[in-house]
Amino acid sequence: MRKALMAGFLLAVAPLAGLAAQNWDATFVETPTGHRLGNPDAATKLIAFVSYSCPHCAQFEVQSDAPLRLQYIQPGTVNMEVRNVIRNPLDIAAALAAQCGPENRFWGNHRALLRAQEEWMEVAVNASPAQRARWTTGTFGSRMRAIASDLDFYDLLERRGYSRPELDRCLNDETTARALVAQMEADREQWAISGTPSFVVNGTLQEGVHDWASLRPRLATAGQ
Repeated sequence: MRKALMAGFLLAVAPLAGLAAQNWDATFVETPTGHRLGNPDAATKLIAFVSYSCPHCAQFEVQSDAPLRLQYIQPGTVNMEVRNVIRNPLDIAAALAAQCGPENRFWGNHRALLRAQEEWMEVAVNASPAQRARWTTGTFGSRMRAIASDLDFYDLLERRGYSRPELDRCLNDETTARALVAQMEADREQWAISGTPSFVVNGTLQEGVHDWASLRPRLATAGQ
């Protein structure tokens, strides 16, 4: 009897142990609209609209990364989808670089570009007229490669294991760039997004919420 009870107990707790061991922070999916991290069935679904050249977006990345992933995404209560807001050619080049390669590379690239933003934006602000001309004239691919070269995107992502030819293929992808712009326009039409970062929680735009301090309490109550 005692052995039977113990066996029954082990069978009962086994599913719970498996659930506790699931790390949703390692679940990556490229959706038709962006890139999603976390439990696809999470009660709270967060969409973050991000511009790589936006200083507040870089601040959000630094401030939110650990608490958002450890307290909300990893346990499976929240998933987050990143969508691009394209404000200028730099955003296009950064977005193409971020999503270069398999989907499991995106999130590391995304974080690396935002965390290095202060450095490469300083280069952009102080760019020479000749550099700026290279960013806006010539073929699409030549413009994107010029930005990536001048702002050290190549160096940043080569340290993450990419080769220059691999990055060139991604930066030459005008079809993907047009799709990013089309998705941004659709998002603006649906939610009237006017600033970055902006957030949608469970289908509702969070008015006036543009940083982690304001978003966190919304996530804490969204699943209740």
